[in-house]
Amino acid sequence: MLEEQVGRLVTRMGAVFPGERAVFRGHDLHASLKDLDWLELYLFGITGRRFTPQQIKVLQAIWSYTSYPDARIWNNRVTALAGTARSTGSLGIAAALAVSDAQIYGGGVVLRASEFLIRARAQVDAGADLTKLVYAELKQQRGIAGYGRPISSGDERIAPMLALAREHGLDDGGHLKLAFEVEKILLAGRWRLYMNYAALTAALSADFGLSPREYYFFVIPAFLAGMPPCYLEAAKKPAGLLFPLPCRMLSYEGVARRHWRGAPLKPDAFG
Repeated sequence: MLEEQVGRLVTRMGAVFPGERAVFRGHDLHASLKDLDWLELYLFGITGRRFTPQQIKVLQAIWSYTSYPDARIWNNRVTALAGTARSTGSLGIAAALAVSDAQIYGGGVVLRASEFLIRARAQVDAGADLTKLVYAELKQQRGIAGYGRPISSGDERIAPMLALAREHGLDDGGHLKLAFEVEKILLAGRWRLYMNYAALTAALSADFGLSPREYYFFVIPAFLAGMPPCYLEAAKKPAGLLFPLPCRMLSYEGVARRHWRGAPLKPDAFG
């Protein structure tokens, strides 16, 4: 198998023929796909499918509604620190996108939220009891991805996102309805967990036909628009001024301050 791949690329995704054309998933990028906007092209690259204008509006908002230019947010902080350290913008943003994959509140959560909702929807359609599914997930995972928020019980992004979905007639999908049923179960029990943005967007994306893996790739740039402002503002200030950490704020219980003495030099082999 390795010998067959030496010196050649076997692909169904695309190729460029310099001076002639570029092929993107079997289509001429500059001819048949020339009218797609960037998000449509990005989704077509991930899924190989087209989406309705209404779905594109909602998917675009999923990105826009969570692009906060706040350098205190964990991934934006990386971008801002790159600016204050005088690193390049591309390195700062690439690093920030990488840490956006966090398992607790980043890419890991959105992937698990999508997997749970799609799996639960299939099981409920097959006759399973949703309450039992929720209890089983809580017992196994000690939580349900997409529910609960450490800094606030509510999520300011949900109302505008639902309003937009309702405006475009996309608020009655099966996964979205199930997501709210899960919330009712969690609020009625001792957990008191409200739905957060991950569950909402996972449900909408599932109703649009995105698999968990497709949804994960779609969400990667969700924070991107808020990152450059954090870098640019930090870079305008004196270097190192962003979030300085004085030694007095560190809790250190190790060896006390010591004075080091240089060891006497030993003669080398030729001495």
